[in-house]
Amino acid sequence: MKVSVAARHMELTEAMKQYAQEKIDRLPRYYDGLLGVDLTFERNAGNVTVEVVATGKRKAVFVSRQEGDDLYGCVDTCFHKVEEQLRRHKDKVRDRQGPTHEESMALKTPTEEE
Repeated sequence: MKVSVAARHMELTEAMKQYAQEKIDRLPRYYDGLLGVDLTFERNAGNVTVEVVATGKRKAVFVSRQEGDDLYGCVDTCFHKVEEQLRRHKDKVRDRQGPTHEESMALKTPTEEE
């Protein structure tokens, strides 16, 4: 998975990069079809804006943006939003698929006659 972390108008500390990387590493748990994650930090007039753009298979894009004064709080909220989007997308994809082979064979087995 391709990961990009960028900062505009601010310097990122190593602790912040590591915290963000831990959050990014948790995303494939919700949807294993992720191809890349772009994380952008931006400081404007005292506020911090965090934006996460996760790209999945078949041009699925999951975007979350959070603005506030607490950097770690914005990261947490932003990743929570993306996790929910990924979970809903995975459920939707899973529901589109038909029954598994075992389930379809269980439906077709004839009942035993005595």
